[in-house]
Amino acid sequence: MTSETYRNPILDADWSDPDVVRVGDDYYLTASSFGRAPGLPLLHSRDLVHWTLVGHALERLEPAAEFDRPRHDCGVWAPSLRYHDERFWIFWGDPDQGIFQVNAPQIRGPWTRPHLLKAGKGLIDPCPLWDEETGEAYLVHAWAKSRSGVKNRLTGHRMCPDGTGLLDEGKVIVDGDRIPGWFTLEGPKLYWHDGWFWILAPAGGVETGWQGAFRSRGFFGPYEERIVLEQKDTDVNGPHQGGWVRTPSGEDWFLHFQQRGAYGRVVHLQPMSWGPDDWPVLGDDGAPVAEHRRPALPPQQPAAPATDDDFPGGRYGRQWQWTANPGDGWATQHSGDGLRLTCVRSADAHDLRKLPHVLTQRLPGTPCAVEVELRLDSDEPGARAGLAVLGDAFGWIGLQRGTDGTVHLVHRFAEAVAERERDAAHPRIAPEGRARLRIEIGAGARCRFFADVGDGEGFRPSGPVFSATPWRWVGALLGLFALAPAGQGHAGTAAFTRFRISAS
Repeated sequence: MTSETYRNPILDADWSDPDVVRVGDDYYLTASSFGRAPGLPLLHSRDLVHWTLVGHALERLEPAAEFDRPRHDCGVWAPSLRYHDERFWIFWGDPDQGIFQVNAPQIRGPWTRPHLLKAGKGLIDPCPLWDEETGEAYLVHAWAKSRSGVKNRLTGHRMCPDGTGLLDEGKVIVDGDRIPGWFTLEGPKLYWHDGWFWILAPAGGVETGWQGAFRSRGFFGPYEERIVLEQKDTDVNGPHQGGWVRTPSGEDWFLHFQQRGAYGRVVHLQPMSWGPDDWPVLGDDGAPVAEHRRPALPPQQPAAPATDDDFPGGRYGRQWQWTANPGDGWATQHSGDGLRLTCVRSADAHDLRKLPHVLTQRLPGTPCAVEVELRLDSDEPGARAGLAVLGDAFGWIGLQRGTDGTVHLVHRFAEAVAERERDAAHPRIAPEGRARLRIEIGAGARCRFFADVGDGEGFRPSGPVFSATPWRWVGALLGLFALAPAGQGHAGTAAFTRFRISAS
C-alpha cells in the first residue's frame, strides 16, 4: 500500500450492514447495533478511508421493557442513513416490532425519539427516497422469514413526505423467487439516478452471497436485475449489502460488508463506475478489490474508531455499549480516572450472556493484545469482575472475592451449548486484590489469557486457548463487567484503568 492507495477492509471490525451519505464535504456512516445501547453508531470521514466514531443516534432501545435484558441478535437491523430537508434521517427495522425512524438537524443530534412508521413482524431493512422534483416520497423494505414466514422479496410503499407514515398497504416490487438462482434477497438501498429508480440489494446469504442492482422507470416496477459484485476468485466471501455515495467531483464508491466469523461484518470500499449499458460496475469488473487508488478527495490524517480508554472522571468513551439498556448506577462518575463499575447483583452471575450490565466494544479484526488493570473493591463473597471475550461462547479472566475474604484470580469459560460457566484454570491468590489482565488475540480469533497479580512474576498464561465465536448475526465482543450473587444491599465496586488494545 502506498500513500496513493488504500487496502480493504477500511473498517476491520463489526460495523455490520453499513450505509453511507455525503453532506457537503463530509461523509457519514451508520451500522446495525442490534440489542446494544447506545445504538445506531455514527461515523465520520472526509476521505472515505479513515473513519472516526462521533456518536450514536439512539440512546436507548424502545420499548424499554423489551430491552432491559440482552437480546443480542434483535433490535436495530440494517439501518439506512439519508439527508433530506436539512435533516439527517435514519430508518431501521426491528424484526419483532416494525419499521422505525429517527431524525436530527445535525449528525451529533439532538435526535428525535424513535417513531414507529409501520408495525409488523419481520419488516426489516427499510430505505426511504425523497423525489426532490415531485415532492413524493417512497420506502422499500425486505422481510425476515423467521418472524413473518416471508423472505426473498422487496416491498415498496409511498411514504408521507414528512416521514411519519406510509400512504398505502405496500406492493411486492421485486420477487426474488421469480429470478433464477436468487435467494435471501434483502438489505435494499433505494436511489434515483439518470431517470431510473435504482435498488441496490444483496442476495445469497451473508457468507456466500452477492450484490445485486435493480432498475425501473417507475417505482413499483417492473425491475430489471443484474449481479454487480461477487466473490469470483478473490478471498472476500459474500461481498454485499451497503451503500453508494458520490463525491463532489463525480466519483462513485460503494461501501459494503464481508462476514468474517467471530470478527463480524467488516467494511470494504469498492470503486464504482457505469458501464456502456448504463449499469453500475463495482470493484474490479465485479470482483472485490484488495487494494486500490484512494478516492480523489483532500488527504486526511490516518484515523480509526477509538479503542483505548483511560475513563477520565469515570466516564467511558463512545466506543463502549451495554448489552442492553443501561440501568441507574452501573457506572459511577468521580473526580479521577478509571471506570468504576458497580458489582450488580444478579441471579444470572454464572452466565455473562444473560447480563445486561456488560460494557462492550467490538473485537478487532486483526491480531492484537488487549490489556486492562483491575482492582476489586468489594467485600461481598462471590463478587467478581473481569475482562471477557463474549459471544455465543464466552471466556473471561478477572478477580473474585472468596468466602474466606481473600481475592482470587479466576479464569472461566462456557461453550455455546453450556448453561453456565466453569473454570478454565485453577484459581490463585491475588494478594493485593488487583491484577493486570491481558488477552492476546491471534489468527482465527484464537484468544490466550494472561494475568499479572503483582507477585513479582509478571504476566503468566492462564488456561487453554479459547476460540472466540459470534452470535448469529453479531461478531464477538470485548467486555468489562462487575457482578455479585443475588442478595440484598450494595455489593461494592470494581475499578478498571488503562484499557489498551495494541497490534501484535
